[in-house]
Amino acid sequence: MASQGVNVLRYSALVAGLVYGVYHQSSLNSVSKRAEIEQEYARKERLIEQAKAEYKKKTQPQQETKTQSSGLITNWEDPKFDLEAFLKAKAGE
Repeated sequence: MASQGVNVLRYSALVAGLVYGVYHQSSLNSVSKRAEIEQEYARKERLIEQAKAEYKKKTQPQQETKTQSSGLITNWEDPKFDLEAFLKAKAGE
């Protein structure tokens, strides 16, 4: 049979292992929860930025693509934009 000192050492090691296990598990859980919260926050930030961009695009006044008098397209991003006609009109002004 083992002596009392050895039994005390065994049970002390067992209790220390259990305490360490509980502590380590709680720290892992808190890191996991923090990462999950940060991911959710980043997702919400992206959604807010997308909503702001869409709102800005929706409420932004439409630029006129044609002048009232000549029907000339002045928006260079328009697929029907004619650079030669635009330059001639500017030279005529």
